[in-house]
Amino acid sequence: MNTAQDPQHLLAALPADDEPALARLRDRLADRAEREGILDVAYRTLDTPVGSLLLAATARGLVRVAFAAQDHDAALRLLADQVSPRVLHAPVRLDAASRQIEEYFTGRRTGFDLPLDWRLSRGFRRDVLSHLPDIGYGRTETYAQVAAATGRPRAVRAVGTACATNPLPIVVPCHRVVRSDGTPGGYAGGPEAKRTLLALETG
Repeated sequence: MNTAQDPQHLLAALPADDEPALARLRDRLADRAEREGILDVAYRTLDTPVGSLLLAATARGLVRVAFAAQDHDAALRLLADQVSPRVLHAPVRLDAASRQIEEYFTGRRTGFDLPLDWRLSRGFRRDVLSHLPDIGYGRTETYAQVAAATGRPRAVRAVGTACATNPLPIVVPCHRVVRSDGTPGGYAGGPEAKRTLLALETG
């Protein structure tokens, strides 16, 4: 490739302290990539009451929501490996997801209406995640109840694994799955994040 047309070469050529120019160039690259159909994965971050969230979307829909505790850089590397190396900071594609998540945290939304790209979940894990939106806002189910609902009542541990590896937390509400004694149990965003989400929905 001609280095004069290489986006990474152009970014590297900018002075390190020229952040406004760098931001403008990133926006131009994102717009051009979107227009030319070569932006496979767009991402942005969003500040929320449970910390910074990484949101990523393909042309199919939202593909990843990651907590800061999950390491945003690691999540982007995984997307590059499993979806496409053409990953770019392009917030516009995430406008609807960002707006709906903000509405959720301000109590104006109890469910999400977003296209989802499920390619990071397969098999039984996908079956579990597909059930989770059926657990209504402000309600919970135990891992055992979810296992029974998906037709494999003995697969309680597998349900736990599916929730722990949910690529779309909050939007696909694995935080509504709790232990049989009613305690929250584990959560990819950390126990405090899970308690915050549950309190938001029941408060």
